Amino acid sequence: MVLMLFAPEDKSYNGGGIGASNRMMDFLEEPIPGVGTYDDFNTIDWVREKSRDRDRHREITNKSKESTWALIHSVSDAFSGWLLMLLIGLLSGSLAALIDISAHWMTDLKEGVCTGGIWFNHEHCCWNSKNVTFEDRDKCPEWNSWSQLIISTDEGAFAYIVNYFMYVLWALLFAFLAVSLVKVFAPYACGSGIPEIKTILSGFIIRGYLGKWTLMIKTITLVLAVSSGLSLGKEGPLVHVACCCGNILCHCFNKYRKNEAKRREVLSAAAAAGVSVAFGAPIGGVLFSLEEVSYYFPLKTLWRSFFAALVAAFTLRSINPFGNSRLVLFYVEFHTPWHLFELVPFILLGIFGGLWGALFIRTNIAWCRKRKTTQLGKYPVVEVLVVTAITAVLAFPNEYTRMSTSELISELFNDCGLLDSSKLCDYENRFNTSKAGELPDRPAGVGVYNAMWQLALTLILKIVITIFTFGMKIPSGLFIPSMAVGAITGRLLGVGMEQLAYYHHDWAIFNSWCSQGADCITPGLYAMVGAAACLGGVTRMTVSLVVIMFELTGGLEYIVPLMAAAMTSKWVADALGREGIYDAHIRLNGYPFLEAKEEFAHKTLAMDVMKPRRNDPLLTVLTQDSMTVEDVETIISETTYSGFPVVVSRESQRLVGFVLRRDLIISIENARKKQDGVVSTSIIYFTEHSPPMPPYTPPTLKLRNILDLSPFTVTDLTPMEIVVDIFRKLGLRQCLVTHNGRLLGIITKKDVLKHIAQMANQDPDSILFN
Repeated sequence: MVLMLFAPEDKSYNGGGIGASNRMMDFLEEPIPGVGTYDDFNTIDWVREKSRDRDRHREITNKSKESTWALIHSVSDAFSGWLLMLLIGLLSGSLAALIDISAHWMTDLKEGVCTGGIWFNHEHCCWNSKNVTFEDRDKCPEWNSWSQLIISTDEGAFAYIVNYFMYVLWALLFAFLAVSLVKVFAPYACGSGIPEIKTILSGFIIRGYLGKWTLMIKTITLVLAVSSGLSLGKEGPLVHVACCCGNILCHCFNKYRKNEAKRREVLSAAAAAGVSVAFGAPIGGVLFSLEEVSYYFPLKTLWRSFFAALVAAFTLRSINPFGNSRLVLFYVEFHTPWHLFELVPFILLGIFGGLWGALFIRTNIAWCRKRKTTQLGKYPVVEVLVVTAITAVLAFPNEYTRMSTSELISELFNDCGLLDSSKLCDYENRFNTSKAGELPDRPAGVGVYNAMWQLALTLILKIVITIFTFGMKIPSGLFIPSMAVGAITGRLLGVGMEQLAYYHHDWAIFNSWCSQGADCITPGLYAMVGAAACLGGVTRMTVSLVVIMFELTGGLEYIVPLMAAAMTSKWVADALGREGIYDAHIRLNGYPFLEAKEEFAHKTLAMDVMKPRRNDPLLTVLTQDSMTVEDVETIISETTYSGFPVVVSRESQRLVGFVLRRDLIISIENARKKQDGVVSTSIIYFTEHSPPMPPYTPPTLKLRNILDLSPFTVTDLTPMEIVVDIFRKLGLRQCLVTHNGRLLGIITKKDVLKHIAQMANQDPDSILFN
């Protein structure tokens, strides 16, 4: 996608030409609106943005010594970042609580309604009931299923059909509303948002992606999408929601509104706040932002991210959307320590997680590519409704697919106690106690075997349907579906190990640590490890994943099993494909993202990549003191380059600096408006002083202030691996190539990305870039 900007066509004299005073006009003595900003789908120049911020800070510091007001301004500027983090945390936590409460209520709405108060979900409805026992705490007279409301009975085949029909109908309604709102009002509100957030944090400009409409529509449609029962989560989109909050609040502070690099530091902290409220894991959120999302993460951003995540978590805890007085989403309380031998099944779960991650990424990317390149992509509403209908029809008969994915994971993580009424806890002698007061052996009962079959069917459905769900034109996160796949697999393996230990406790692998009458295996722990393994296989997270998991569950003593599974899943998944799901979607969408984790192993030189090539026309340049306004406007209108090198003369090609196309256009337009004598024949100077001009000549333009006098340069023999490293670490937009001080060519970020794609045998023209 290329946006062409044309200079004004009016080249006529507007008066004041003959007889006009011969003076040089410097139209940048005062800042011109628009100079230093960027067009849509361009990358920012990190070096220039940081330099501008240093200059701004230096000016404020120097002025603070002159007056009390200037000192107050300096102090407020220093604390504005912390105030901004406070506001982001408060807003993100409040929106997350609103989404949690609304999604819980609307999910239960598919199955019935509370006559004691329509605003109560199923759990809260029965909490307030006085006619309910502990064993039947989910059944209370105030909660009525749709069959009870419509045909006044909950028994029989017809009642089942009525509940089935209403479940599917509500799911289709929620999905239709979600996809329609996204399509009509905010197309950027679809998907997870993390691939785009990563690209924006690397310096890419996507106007509107973090705007007010996107925030509003994403918040509403995220509730609808989660409530529809589709195989998706709200955790990834909550990062997008938090970053929208950060971007919008940045406009309240000049320091961040006018500097794109500073704004990206705020967005890094907002991403941490998003994960903090998604999982109730503030430390994991900071590490997630550092490991997975952020491109530039200085120490100051680390502190502010921690503060934003803390405030967001505190806000969420104060509102208490789960009603359980806990911040964590899946609180676990395991009584049995794990044994060294159990590392073997934990590593097996890691292998499964890596295989599932690689399989999911390949199949999902293939389906998303098919969606982009075929007629399927033109009918997003139909696609969402079809997937929702299939999901709802298959989900209702199975209680584990009918419940929300978060509830399913919570049940799978649960360690069975005496008061649990779940089928997963239907052990034959679970009400007996051993002499030592310990939990007894637990031979599986009929309920456990039935639950295993249902979980196996749930696993198949989740694996298949998630492939087609992620990437549709609705908000869709991947954390919870991936964790569900791993938790089901882990629970199945955990119950298998538990029964193996019960019936064969005299085997050599058990007899040293698993005596008869002791409960040795904790199936919930296996579910927790499996969830971490599958999430790691899909996202390739390691450190942040382990921290999120132990914050999520409160299971601090199980860090080693989580680490073993996370590392194993990453190794296995990396062996089958280097990209995580977010990097794969970045490449699929053609975003200009330089992955810092990948090595550039090819032996090419800067001269092999620079433009122009050997047989191409010469590089388009501007001279420092011999071009008229008309010459520059002609170059602008005939080219689409984002900037131009400035040289002493076309003969010497000695480099002076680099000027951006947008700054040139705005400056010339402003000069024409403010001074009638500026005409097409006016000379443009990029020098400090101009030579004396003959009388009766038009005023000249001095545009030295928009010239970058220290553009980054490399020689033509610089290895490309060094050039790529420079682009990654400095966040360059372009780099000029010289030989003995003479300008030879230019390498842009797009040239680097195209070269990397060519070296990897990929399509270099798929990169979305201006």
